[in-house]
Amino acid sequence: MGWIAFLVLGLIAGVIARIILPGKQPGGFWVTLLLGVLGALLGGWLGGAIFGIDVTAEFWSWESWLFSVIGAIIVILIAQAIFGRRKTA
Repeated sequence: MGWIAFLVLGLIAGVIARIILPGKQPGGFWVTLLLGVLGALLGGWLGGAIFGIDVTAEFWSWESWLFSVIGAIIVILIAQAIFGRRKTA
C-alpha cells in the first residue's frame, strides 16, 4: 500500500474512531484527521509487532482497517486524556 492510500486509510479511520467514541473530543475536523493518520500508523505498527500481520500489504484487507481504527481510537483516547479535561480559570 502506498503512502497516499495509507493517508486516506488513516483519515477515514480517524472519522470512524470519532464516531465510535462517545462524548466531546478535543480539536476539530483537522485534528481528528491528524489523529486518525497517527492512529493508522500506530495500528499498523501494533498489528505487525504483536500479531505479525502485514497491514501495509493491501488497502482493502479487514486487518488494515481494523488495526487502523483501533490505533485511531487509542490515539484519540490519549488526546482526550491530555487535552480534553482542561478547565479555564
